[in-house]
Amino acid sequence: MALLQFIVKRKILVSLVTVLVLIVGGYSLLKLDKELMPAIEFDGAYVDVSAGELSAIEVERTITNPLEQRIQGIDGVEDTSSTTSVGRSSINITIETGRGDEVAKEIETVAQSTTADVTAVTDVVTDQYGTSQAYEFYMDVSNGDMDVITAFAEDVLEPRLEVLPEVSDVSLSGIQEYEMVIEFDRDKVLEKGIDVSQVSGVIQQGNSEATLGEFSEDQDAPTLRWNTKLTSVEDIENVQIATSTGFIKLKEIASVSMEPLESSSFVWKNGTKDFIFVRIGRVADVTQIEMAAAVREEIKNIEDEGLIKDFELNEMVAQADYVQESIDGVSSNILIGGLIAVLILLLFLRNIRATIIVGISIPTSILLTFLSMWVLNYSFNMLTLIGLGLGIGMMVDSSIVILESIYRKKEQGLRPLEAVVEGTKEVASAVFASMLTTIVVFLPVGLLGGEMGQFMILLSAVVAITLISSVIVSFTLIPTLSEKFLKLSKKPKAKEGRFIKGYGGLVSWVIKKKRNSIIMVVIFFLMFAGSLLLVPKIPMTIMPDVFNRYSELMVDLETGLSVQDKEAVVEKINEKLSAIEDVEQSYIMDEGTMFYTIINMTKGDDIVKEQKEVNEEIMSALRELEESTPIDSIQSATSAGGGYPVQLEIKGEDFDELQNISGDFIQELEKIEGIVAVNNSIERTSIEQVVELKESAIDDAGLTPLQIRQFIEQAFLNMPIGEITVDEVNVPLIMKWDISTNQQESLLKLKVPTNDGEKELSSFVELTSVDTPNEISHIDGERFVTISADIKDKDLGAINRDVQSLIDDFETPTGYTVSVAGDLEAQQELIQDMLLILGIAIFLVYLVMAVQFNNLAHPIVVMSIIPMTVVGVVAGLFITQRELSVMSGMGIVMLIGIVLNNAILLIDRTNQLRREGHGVNASLVEAGKNRIRPIFMTTLTTAGGMLPLALASGTSGNYQAPMATAIISGLLFATIITLVLIPAVYRIFNSIGNGFNRMFKKKKKEVEIKEIAS
Repeated sequence: MALLQFIVKRKILVSLVTVLVLIVGGYSLLKLDKELMPAIEFDGAYVDVSAGELSAIEVERTITNPLEQRIQGIDGVEDTSSTTSVGRSSINITIETGRGDEVAKEIETVAQSTTADVTAVTDVVTDQYGTSQAYEFYMDVSNGDMDVITAFAEDVLEPRLEVLPEVSDVSLSGIQEYEMVIEFDRDKVLEKGIDVSQVSGVIQQGNSEATLGEFSEDQDAPTLRWNTKLTSVEDIENVQIATSTGFIKLKEIASVSMEPLESSSFVWKNGTKDFIFVRIGRVADVTQIEMAAAVREEIKNIEDEGLIKDFELNEMVAQADYVQESIDGVSSNILIGGLIAVLILLLFLRNIRATIIVGISIPTSILLTFLSMWVLNYSFNMLTLIGLGLGIGMMVDSSIVILESIYRKKEQGLRPLEAVVEGTKEVASAVFASMLTTIVVFLPVGLLGGEMGQFMILLSAVVAITLISSVIVSFTLIPTLSEKFLKLSKKPKAKEGRFIKGYGGLVSWVIKKKRNSIIMVVIFFLMFAGSLLLVPKIPMTIMPDVFNRYSELMVDLETGLSVQDKEAVVEKINEKLSAIEDVEQSYIMDEGTMFYTIINMTKGDDIVKEQKEVNEEIMSALRELEESTPIDSIQSATSAGGGYPVQLEIKGEDFDELQNISGDFIQELEKIEGIVAVNNSIERTSIEQVVELKESAIDDAGLTPLQIRQFIEQAFLNMPIGEITVDEVNVPLIMKWDISTNQQESLLKLKVPTNDGEKELSSFVELTSVDTPNEISHIDGERFVTISADIKDKDLGAINRDVQSLIDDFETPTGYTVSVAGDLEAQQELIQDMLLILGIAIFLVYLVMAVQFNNLAHPIVVMSIIPMTVVGVVAGLFITQRELSVMSGMGIVMLIGIVLNNAILLIDRTNQLRREGHGVNASLVEAGKNRIRPIFMTTLTTAGGMLPLALASGTSGNYQAPMATAIISGLLFATIITLVLIPAVYRIFNSIGNGFNRMFKKKKKEVEIKEIAS
């Protein structure tokens, strides 16, 4: 304790270091980044390939299979899964832990090189999975003439926002765009004997500019430039086309016009496309809140300048608001929790000075935590804020234990310095052991693999930083202030209180006889067994929803829908959403075969229903459309797993057999109560027309199969042939027929020129219908079918048990298997991981205490309280009906470390008294009396500090509340039980030890007698 005396005597040093921590901690608080979720790159990547209207079978053969083979050959790739649909191949890749960045880059190179030679490929997107987003602030410009709002967005809004130092990029979607369309009259083209592909070449050659040479010997060496760029409708109409009878102008065989692009917008707002979708990204060194503030200020300036007329500029989503709400919520929770801790301290010690000392230690510990987070480059986000909220509850524990011990020594009449040294010395080992047991509980959290593991490691690190900071403060600031500043409010009392006497009598009875101790342990064991019966009645999920009056949905569509079909679906969706009272705005983004839907809900005083009810109402209303519209499925984008909670995979090679098995399985699955919206990934097929050539007729007509193919391709002419510049704007130039070929009959009736005159195409070809799957799924190259379903009125845990029972009883042919996937698979894996983590955490706790006590039995005595913790947790979650999730599971793991602290205090004091010569029973009774006050103080301050989290609402309330509820209920119950159970178990183990000692002594005595006799 020489170091402690040095610290106490160097009050100026401690004071100046504390001031330094407050200053630098305050500075770091301002510099910490603020974001909704931490920027984490996961060990996974994806490849998304677009291939026009290529059939799923062709996409699988030409794109998916070659890509999978090459990707699986990359070192570091663990497994792949893919989904192939019409015109699209999506591959998800799992990468070895820690090699995400490196392998993702190699995957991108392989994807680009493999698809380079496939002519049907129009786009290849490759990226690594992560939480980072390119855009975090969304707006719309609407309710006005599209030409006017396009000019405003391009000429005012985009340039003024992009020059802001906080903004990195502004993206505009849905601006009014035009294309120059050349529509050929088919009859006139045939009459003039013109090949339209030759026309495209003439136009491209005419629409050009180039440097032809240089006059090197002239002054300034001017260059000679050719410029015949087309800049208007008239220029194109007057292009000269060569025919067999001479030159004609293009307008003689085609009409030329500037037409608005219908497909230029991929977003609908409240059912209409007549608006511009604005997305804004931030630079790396500013927070979301700073970027949002800068954008809002510039928007206000634009409004003040009167530049917004006859249209509206609306905010859509600003993630900064959710970040700010989370920070405000946790900040208020910290203040309320700190206030509760101070009040509890005042209630127990009834000493203003002691309360002030702990009151000073709280902000010092918090700012030291912020300083550490800044050094480690952590940010304020939902996870670190939850970690801080949980850490705050435990932050004052070590300070209270040390302060109470010093206070008690002063009550016993010791001099100030002696009271500080002796009081701190008495509990020092227990405080260190308590901190270590709480921290080592989190070490195995890293075993929780994948993205969930990275999230939990971050949360655990913040809790550990908070605890270490609080222990540093408790061993420096608390003793320094306690020597002179801490005064006794009253003269020491000689008598014990009635409560202490009653508790002492109870413990004396429990440990008086071994059978009393055994009876007490049996009673508690029966309570533990009974609590396990309540577990199935607790709601279960993987990760709780974020309730922020905002929802994101994915609406999967049938393949091959036209623009008109999608417009009709959007109209139906808008009708359903408009009828829901709390829905304020909806935005639907067309992403091919899926609508990504963002829904903003009412806020503040306009709220009619809780978000959970609104979410259910939205899902129920939209799922009614699945029967009457080409909607395959509707699922939440923000729920854990990002899809249907129930997903199963049926593996095998033959499509027909897979379809038969899936049909039989779905019949059984639909019988399970709570299962709704069941669908099958191959239940829908597309009809594909295959061209069958009449080769003899083609030969007789003097044609070749290649000519027939070219004729058919020209029949579907819709060819981009470059761009022209009109009024300094680049406009695409398109060639097509004035009458489109959109029916089989019209195609087959087209006239094909031959040596014997014109004949219908039907003379040379016939069309055969073939059914092809709309979607083909692979896992590591093997085909499988996905069966998906949602759940209603039952939790995922109960559904999981029913589905697993069905799988066990379901018989499949050889070579075909049924297994869970999606959230069910994730939940099963998660339960296994959490049990492993729990087991390792318990062993590490045992290890720390075995070293602390230098005894193998005493840690078991301390850990006997763990089952009682489970009783409290189960009771708390059952009564409140909070969900058992990863977050509440983390609360249980954390709770192990917390509840053991009280038991460690009790056992440590018992051992101290035994070393001083007291008997076992007397030591247990006295230790209980000595430690009951700090145990209750630390328990109530921890529970009180977490009470605001348990009652929290808002953005992160649904995350915080289950974890805090588990900790509070488990801690309160375990604390009460600790004071009785620990003495009982200690008494039993001591009796067993004494029995072994007597047995060994008896044998030793018998051996000695035999030796003497011999």
